[in-house]
Amino acid sequence: MAQLNITLNQEEILQLLSVDRDEAFRTLLTNSLNSILKAESQEQLRAAPYERSDERTDSRNGIRSRTLKTRIGTITLEVPRHRNQPFKTLVFDNYSRSEAALIASMAEMVVNGVSTRKVSNVIETLCGTSVSKSQVSEVCQDLDQEVEAFRNRPIEGIYPFLTVDATYFKVRENNRIISKALMIAYGTNECGMREILGFSAYPKESSETWTDFLMSLRNRGLDGLMMITSDAHEGLIHALHRVFPDVPWQRCQFHFSRNISDKAPKKFQSGLRAELQEMFSCSDMKEARKKRDEILDEYRDIAESAMACLEEGFESSMTVMNLPKSLRIYFRTSNHIERLNKELKRRSQVIGIFPNTGSLIRLMGAVLIEQNSIRQSRKSIFSQKYYRKMQEAGTKEKLVRIAEEQIALLAA
Repeated sequence: MAQLNITLNQEEILQLLSVDRDEAFRTLLTNSLNSILKAESQEQLRAAPYERSDERTDSRNGIRSRTLKTRIGTITLEVPRHRNQPFKTLVFDNYSRSEAALIASMAEMVVNGVSTRKVSNVIETLCGTSVSKSQVSEVCQDLDQEVEAFRNRPIEGIYPFLTVDATYFKVRENNRIISKALMIAYGTNECGMREILGFSAYPKESSETWTDFLMSLRNRGLDGLMMITSDAHEGLIHALHRVFPDVPWQRCQFHFSRNISDKAPKKFQSGLRAELQEMFSCSDMKEARKKRDEILDEYRDIAESAMACLEEGFESSMTVMNLPKSLRIYFRTSNHIERLNKELKRRSQVIGIFPNTGSLIRLMGAVLIEQNSIRQSRKSIFSQKYYRKMQEAGTKEKLVRIAEEQIALLAA
């Protein structure tokens, strides 16, 4: 390594320190880095300036100016030029690594719900330079590779339970602001561990878009399904039975209860919801049907449309009764994915309107990766041994028969 000589003007530095400490430190840093650049040049050339040496490998060819953004502001360095071989320096290599770390931090701030304006302020404080809103958005594109790898990864193993749902975000497209549906699939594997299996954005919820989303899960390897839980979106129901014809649908009991009570007069809604909860908590189908009939008799005259809703959706809302009692509470609603949707909404509040669909996938995908890691660290809700016992008890066969009944009813 060449000897490093740093030349400083003592009077100049002392004067600057007494007037402008930031400028003094910038001068110190500039002189120090310029000395490093000169030393690196001498080492590569194997000769000092104007030195005649048999070991000399090249000759100097002037200098060029290059700016470097640092925590104490932007400085201008004098970078040596060589006549034949390009000059190489570690100064800017180290800067590139620091810049990469800064980019990662900026992206992380945005993912965690910090507005681009606040990120710009933080970077200006740290680096003494402003960062535009568009620059902050651009650095977030570094997340693309990780997000795409996560949402397109092979699905390995057995996933007996799946919950699907969609939530909407505002996206700018063709100079218009539109709503886009972010579809999410949340699976539980044979060991009882929950995992976010996939997500994708579509212009709307329909039979075609839901079919495309579910087919992507199947093509990636989703296998061993026993039951799928969701709300009662018509396009979703048709897609579920088209893509997974042997898998029955569990209508989310929370959404179903709300659908029923919303059709009843307001003064009866709270009482009706309480009775529906009793029905959902029955120990077997015989007891549940008895409770349903009692509710129908009690409310038929005062909430006719609500009771029609109850009669029509009762069976699909009770598919979960074919599971062991200890598991019903986990799969009778889509509340766990609703909580996930709320977290996505919270994180997106500071963004407001996504500039494009790619931005929506990128940033919400990063949040889903984070949330998936949290869920992977939690305890399983059942063991692999428990899953095998369910299989041996004929649970899968019962559920396949229900799927066949549901498809026949849908066709009628």
